Amino acid sequence: MPHLQVSQQEQASQQETRRAAAALGRRRFLTVTSAAAALAFATNLPGSARAAEADARTAVKAEPFTLGVASGDPLPGSVVLWTRLAPEPYESGGGLPRARIAVQWEIAHDRRFRRVARRGSATAHPELNHTVHVEAEGLEADRVYYYRFRAGKWTSPVGRTRTAPAAGADLNELRLAAVSCQAYHDGYYTAHRHLAEEDVDLVFHLGDYLYEYAVDAHGGARQYTDRTLPAVFDREMVTLEDYRLRYALYKSDPDLRAAHAAHPFLVTWDDHETENNYAGDVPEDNGSAQDFLVRRAAAYRAYWENQPLRRPQQPDGPDMRLYRRLRFGKLAQFDILDTRQYRSDQAYGDGAQRPGPESEDPARTMTGAAQERWLIDGWRASDTLWNVVPQQVTFSERRTDDSPGYKVSMDAWDGYPASRARLLAGAESAGIENLMVLTGDVHKGYAYDIKRDFGDQDSRTLGTEIVATSITSGKDGEDKPGNWDAYMGANPHMKFYNGRRGYVTVRLDKRQGRADFRTVAAVTKPGAPVGTAASFVTEVGSPGLREV
Repeated sequence: MPHLQVSQQEQASQQETRRAAAALGRRRFLTVTSAAAALAFATNLPGSARAAEADARTAVKAEPFTLGVASGDPLPGSVVLWTRLAPEPYESGGGLPRARIAVQWEIAHDRRFRRVARRGSATAHPELNHTVHVEAEGLEADRVYYYRFRAGKWTSPVGRTRTAPAAGADLNELRLAAVSCQAYHDGYYTAHRHLAEEDVDLVFHLGDYLYEYAVDAHGGARQYTDRTLPAVFDREMVTLEDYRLRYALYKSDPDLRAAHAAHPFLVTWDDHETENNYAGDVPEDNGSAQDFLVRRAAAYRAYWENQPLRRPQQPDGPDMRLYRRLRFGKLAQFDILDTRQYRSDQAYGDGAQRPGPESEDPARTMTGAAQERWLIDGWRASDTLWNVVPQQVTFSERRTDDSPGYKVSMDAWDGYPASRARLLAGAESAGIENLMVLTGDVHKGYAYDIKRDFGDQDSRTLGTEIVATSITSGKDGEDKPGNWDAYMGANPHMKFYNGRRGYVTVRLDKRQGRADFRTVAAVTKPGAPVGTAASFVTEVGSPGLREV
C-alpha cells in the first residue's frame, strides 16, 4: 500500500482512535458496538461542535450541484432526496467554507413545478461534507414526483422519483433494475446512461459502488486525453477524506448522475466500498482489527453521506444497520441484506477452494445471527406474492468443474453452506413460494434455479437467482467466457452465463417474473448501444427459469 500523506491534525485523530480501539483486542466486532462512540467518527457530527452558519448567497460562489441529485428508499408517503454542495468536488471540503449552509428543496407532481406537493429547508452540514438528506413526508402513495434543490442563486438539476404503493395495494406489475460493480478505472458508465432511459420503478444497487484502488491521471481504462485527474485519486482509499473524494470522482460522472436523476435507488454495499474481501472486522491482509475498524468507520461514514439513505442507516462509528425491508403493495417484499459486516472470516482464504470441514462448519455465518432471524421472521410474516432478496454475492452453488476435486468461491455463499441451508429451510418453512434473489459482485450475468440440495438436481427448486453483471468492472468482457463450458457442465441449475457489462431489468406481475439481461459490447470506449443478451421467466407458484 502506498504511503499516504496526511495532515498533522488527521494523524493525531488517527492516533486517538487507535488508542481508543486498542483495548478491543481481537474480539469480534459484534462485541464492540458500545465502544463505537470512542471512535472519532462518532463525535464529529452535527451538534457536537458549533459550526458557523454561512449565507448561501455569498458562500456558494460557483455551481454547487456538480454531483447531481438522487432519491431512494421509497415508502408509501415518503422518499429520501439527496444532494451535495461541492463547487470544487475534487478538493477537500468541496470548495466551501466550514460552515452550515441552508438548502431549499421542492417536490412536485410535474417536471415544471407548477403543482408543488411539498417544500422545505434543509441544512448542509460541514461535518457531513455538505451532503443533504431530506426525508420528504406527506406524499401520496404510488406516485411519480419531481424534485430539486436551491442554494443561493443556484438550482439543481431536476430529479424524478416515486413513492411506494400502500401496503395493501393490489398491484398488477412492478418493474425494477439491478446493477453492481462500477469500477471507475475500468471504463465508462454507458450502461447507466441506458438505464436512465429504461421504464423502471426502482433500481437496486447491489454493491461495489466504488473501489478503493488508485485511479491514475488518465482515468485508467478511460484514457482521458482532454483532462487530467488530480493526484489525490492515485492512491488507495484509507482515510475519511480519501473515501469522500472518491465518491466525488464517481458521482461526477454524467451517466451515473443521469441514472440517479431518473430513478429512486435502493442501495447496499459489498466489499470494495471499504476494502476487498473484508469479513466483519477482519481486513483482507488479516492485519490489526482495531486499525481496520478505524478504516471501516471512515468508509461507512462516507457511504451514508453519499447515498440516499434514511436516518436509521446513519452509522455509529464502525457499525451501520444497512439491512432493511421495504414492500410494494401486496406484490413484492424486498429484504435488502448486508453480507459483509457480520460474516465469519472466509475459510481457506478468499479465493476458489475445495470445500472442507472449515467451510462446512455449521457455526459459520454469512449474515450474522440477528440478520438471519430478521430475514426468516420477515418471511414468516410476509403476505406478498413475491419475496425478493437483493444482496451481494452469489447465493447458488457454483462449481468450477464437474471433477471430484471441484472448487467453489469461499467469498460467496458456497463458503458458508450451513448459513445458506438455514435460510433455505427458513424460506421453505415460511411457505415462501416465489423467492427471487438478486445478486451482484462477480462481473458476470448468471441465472440460476435455487435447489434445496445443489448436490441433487432432482431436489425441489425453491426459487430463482438473477445475477447482474458489472457496470464496468472487468472492462469490456465477452459473451462467452473461457470457462463457459466447464461452468455450464458442472452446474445444471445454472441456466445462463454471460460476461458482458450491463444490468438486469425484472418485471414482476401476478403470473410470472421476467428477467432481461441488458448488455453493452464495450465500456472502454463510450457510447456503445444496449441490447438484450437473454430473457428468462419464472412462473408464480412454480419456481424455475425458462428462457424466452
